[in-house]
Amino acid sequence: MAKGKAKGPKGKKITLKIAKNSIRISYDGGRRLDLSKMGITTFPKCILKLADVDELDLSRNMLKKIPNSIEKFQKLRWLDLHSNQLEELPKTIGTLQNLFYLNICNNKLTTKSLPEELHLLKNLRFLNLGLNCLECIPSNLGALQELKELGLFDNLLTTIPNSVKKLPKLNKLNAERNPFPDSVEKEEFVDPIKRIETLYLVQEKDLCCSCLKTCQGEKDKMNKLKNIIPSPSKKLSFPLLLTPNSTAKDNQEQW
Repeated sequence: MAKGKAKGPKGKKITLKIAKNSIRISYDGGRRLDLSKMGITTFPKCILKLADVDELDLSRNMLKKIPNSIEKFQKLRWLDLHSNQLEELPKTIGTLQNLFYLNICNNKLTTKSLPEELHLLKNLRFLNLGLNCLECIPSNLGALQELKELGLFDNLLTTIPNSVKKLPKLNKLNAERNPFPDSVEKEEFVDPIKRIETLYLVQEKDLCCSCLKTCQGEKDKMNKLKNIIPSPSKKLSFPLLLTPNSTAKDNQEQW
């Protein structure tokens, strides 16, 4: 008998019972169907019977396609599809009007395979398109007026539409590791958010009188603390502590 064509990896079969046992309660009281890291290769049709969940996690599987029936999840607020092998998204994803979180990072999506209907997700706050094969970003994503965080890192982008960059509520845009022209990258893609953890070292002569006085005051406080804390007059001894040759050594792997 002739051998047939080699088939791809056979994924785990998800039954309705498995799916029901995978429902969790999220921190805000919503119902999350968590089917992440289960080796799924095809979208489990049985979960359509659980379409009233608030959150759906299918991340870190081997899915190549999401069916049009995703539109049945009309209550869905949170959809995580990251780290699969998705080559396209269905147009019906645009019907999920309650969606505020969509993560499709680390897949095989191209600009052509992004459905135009993405711009219909008017309540979307978080969108992660990083680690894909996007050559450009559709300008109609500028219609996502509620968007606060946008991930575009590790793609093939050379520019970002002004309609996207100027979204009124966007406070985090990660577009790192894209082949932007040097001039564009310097002028247009400097992170506008001030980072409070940044530390600037300056010389004393560069400080104004007010700043210098504040710094000197803090320095004086530190010196006072040093004077208050006494240094031990003799070497401390802890005779009751276990030695390395005792039981501690035998149980160090557990530690």
